[in-house]
Amino acid sequence: MADQSQFRLMGQRRFLPFFLTQFLGALNDNFFKNALLFLITYGVARGLLGLSTDVAVNLAALLFILPFVLFSGIAGQVADKYDKARVIRWVKAAEILIMLVAAVGLWQGWYEVMFLLLFLMGTQSAFFGPVKYAILPQVLRDDELVGGNALVEMGTFVAILLGMLLAGVVMAGADAVHWIAIGVLVMAVLGYLAARQVPSASAASPDLTLRLQPLRETWRLIGIARENHAVFQGILAISWFWFLGAAYLTQFPNFAKVDLLGDETVVTLLLAVFIIGIALGSMLCEKLSGHRVELGIVPIGSLGLSLFGLDLYFSVPAAPVESTWMSLLTSASGLRVLADLLGVGLFGGFFIVPLYAFVQQRAEAAKRARVIAALNVINALFMVVSALVGALMLGPFGLSIPEFLLVLSIANLVVAGYVYAQVPEFALRFIIWCLSHTIYRVRHEGLEHIPDEGPAILVCNHVSYTDPLVIAGAVRRPVRFIMDERIFRSPLLGWFFRLAQTIPIAPRSKKPEVYDAALQKVAEELEAGNVVCIFPEGKLTTDGEIDRFRQGIETLVEQTPVPVVPMALQGLWGSVFSHKGGTAGTHPPKRFWSRIGLVAGPAWEPGRVSAADLEDAVKTLRGGRA
Repeated sequence: MADQSQFRLMGQRRFLPFFLTQFLGALNDNFFKNALLFLITYGVARGLLGLSTDVAVNLAALLFILPFVLFSGIAGQVADKYDKARVIRWVKAAEILIMLVAAVGLWQGWYEVMFLLLFLMGTQSAFFGPVKYAILPQVLRDDELVGGNALVEMGTFVAILLGMLLAGVVMAGADAVHWIAIGVLVMAVLGYLAARQVPSASAASPDLTLRLQPLRETWRLIGIARENHAVFQGILAISWFWFLGAAYLTQFPNFAKVDLLGDETVVTLLLAVFIIGIALGSMLCEKLSGHRVELGIVPIGSLGLSLFGLDLYFSVPAAPVESTWMSLLTSASGLRVLADLLGVGLFGGFFIVPLYAFVQQRAEAAKRARVIAALNVINALFMVVSALVGALMLGPFGLSIPEFLLVLSIANLVVAGYVYAQVPEFALRFIIWCLSHTIYRVRHEGLEHIPDEGPAILVCNHVSYTDPLVIAGAVRRPVRFIMDERIFRSPLLGWFFRLAQTIPIAPRSKKPEVYDAALQKVAEELEAGNVVCIFPEGKLTTDGEIDRFRQGIETLVEQTPVPVVPMALQGLWGSVFSHKGGTAGTHPPKRFWSRIGLVAGPAWEPGRVSAADLEDAVKTLRGGRA
């Protein structure tokens, strides 16, 4: 099924009802929130509570975000303790009650109560958030996780756009308040009906004790998220994206008015292009990632975000003329602005979807919903900080909006560099992704034999210098490779080997201290539950045949008894990085995007392992394709 589109999920009950539920929820949230902002700014609710429009608008935004900080700790516990489908139905039933009160309030003109209802809507969203992402790894296979997340992100951003547009259309018509009242209630009911069809998703931690201490539990969430360093850095990267996204969305109205001299239609066009870009980028992720959680496209996303953001600064006309949506689409400068916004959105999709899938996949199953709840808290805080930074940059610092967006684009490179330095796997996967999409097309077989968790040793034949990259690109889990110390200390590539946490080794007879240090490091990695790969031949093949396996593999298993998975590379003999036709790297490549294979056999128990038997097993797996 891996060769099918992610859209096939839309025809399956395990996904479609959930997708419709979250789409209708996001649509209702944004319709209600934007309709209320329109009422405060232009409609009958102006001067609400005696507040100025600017204060009322910002208070409304704060009241919607505040529940994520207050209640995410409890929400994460609830999502881990109970069946997630049941929690979804509880949340959607609460939405009907909230929207019923909202409808009555709008109908009767009780606009002051709208602030309370906005807070309650934020609370409802805070309880839905952990379930929204924690349920996906339970109902989707690993090769569907990226596609499922792509559909969810696409649906969310399309719902944001439609909510904004629908609020504007309704406010422009007659009897707007009554239509808003009917709309929010109808969407809440439809969302609940969709939620009724979501299949059961069993509790991850049914014995969890609920602690109803909002602020303390919120702080505890952060501690849970920090238990896995890579996951926490992924959370920070996601939150940074929402920092950027909130900054762009907030500045669009003034950007259109001041820098493009545009009317309301220009604001709508900018929003539409930006959100369509994110939706398209999200949809392309599955194809680019090969139906896997592929961190290699995250650096591509961050680079694209900055490059198109930088070009946006230069694309803004120095002497703008009055514009409409049509004039923007028919002028060279207008098209460049739109292309840049589309690019920012597109690469934003590349950036965000793999990160969400990564956090879901790597978070401990029993704590996954609480990790997602922590993500929601940090997202909310980053969006608040985004608003404050925007106010400072555009106020006391006196930057124009294009200058502010330029600063954000440069800052994005700095933040990306920090995250990739903290989690080298991001940068490593980027290099592997580039290699596997230019030089090789890799066919995988039997990789399900590699344990999903816990320690294991991979044993493979050694054909070329790119063998570790091919294996690392194919195996879902991070792999620690053992390699010749002389290559490890290469001035040209040593930094890369250190980045990949490669383990250098040397013959015991020549450098016993290096040999012993390597054995100690392998033991530490295995005891930590990681995967280690060794090439028992100890060198590249010089004739395409598999050389004798050395006894080192037996020593490693005796030292730390763990499962051993035999593997074989096929089709690499003759590549520019093999010794066929001369020393590897001295002869030019004859072709690009070559078909190669990586085949794994069933895992061996430690007591069965012998170098000679593993050699035979790898030869059998390789077959006749050197």
